[in-house]
Amino acid sequence: MRTSLTSLLLWSAGSLASVACAKTCSYGDQPQIIAHTGEPVGKEKMYNGVNLYISKPDCKKPKVGVLYLTDVFGIQLAQNKLLADSFARAGFLVVAPDMFNGEPAPMDFDTPGFNATEFTLAHGPSATDPILATAVAYLRTTGVDKIATTGYCYGGRYAFRMLAAGKGVDAGFAAHPSLLEDSEIMAITRPISVAAAETDAMLLPERRPQMEAMLADTTQPYQFNLYGGTSHGFGVRGNVSDPRQKFGKETAFYQAVRWFDAWAGGAL
Repeated sequence: MRTSLTSLLLWSAGSLASVACAKTCSYGDQPQIIAHTGEPVGKEKMYNGVNLYISKPDCKKPKVGVLYLTDVFGIQLAQNKLLADSFARAGFLVVAPDMFNGEPAPMDFDTPGFNATEFTLAHGPSATDPILATAVAYLRTTGVDKIATTGYCYGGRYAFRMLAAGKGVDAGFAAHPSLLEDSEIMAITRPISVAAAETDAMLLPERRPQMEAMLADTTQPYQFNLYGGTSHGFGVRGNVSDPRQKFGKETAFYQAVRWFDAWAGGAL
C-alpha cells in the first residue's frame, strides 16, 4: 500500500502530540496541524511588564512548553501567531514574548524613518535577554515539565542563547538564524536543531560547515538540515504557493516538533 508523505507527516506529528500532552489529546479529527492562513486563536497577556502571546493545546496538562522567538516582525505578524498556534495544535503550550515592546520592524525596511542598523543595536542581548527570562518564568508557572525554544531569523540567535547554562531551556530549534556569534554556538549545553535556507545573506553557504563543525565540538546532540529552493525567512514567511517553499516551511515545522519530542518530551 502506498502512503503519501503528507499522511506520514501528519501521523508522525499526531503521535508526537500525544506524547507532549501525556496522552490526553486526540488529533485524529484535525486534517492539518500547521496553518498558513486564518485567524490566530491564541491570546495576549501581560506578565511582569512583558506582553506574551499564549497559545494553548487542547490537552488537560501539556508536559512541554515552547518559547517561541520571532523574527524582527514580532508577534504582531500574523504568520508568527499562526505558527505558534500550529505548535499548540501539536500538543505544546506556546508562549511568544513581544521582544520589541510593541514596535517591531516594518515589513518594508525602506519605510521612511526606519534604520535597520539602529533597530538591531537597540534590540541586542542586553535588551532582549531579560524579556526572554520573563517569558521562561511565566512558563514555569504553568506547570510544564520541560521547556523547548523555537526561533526564527532574529529569534534564531536567541534560541541558541537560551540553550546556554542556567537559562532553563531543555532543547532548541532555530530556522535561518541571523547574527549568530561563534561564542553563542559554543556556549550551548542542550540539544539544538537547525533549519537552513539555500539562499540566505544572513547565513552564507560558507558559514554552514563552520557552524556544523562548532556544533560537533559542543558534544551536544545536534541536527543541521538544508532546504533547497528556500530563502531567508522561509520557516515563517515562505511562499506556500511555491511547492518547494511550502515543503520547506512545513517540514522545518515537523523537524522542530520531532526534535522537541526527542529531547524535551521525556528522553533526557
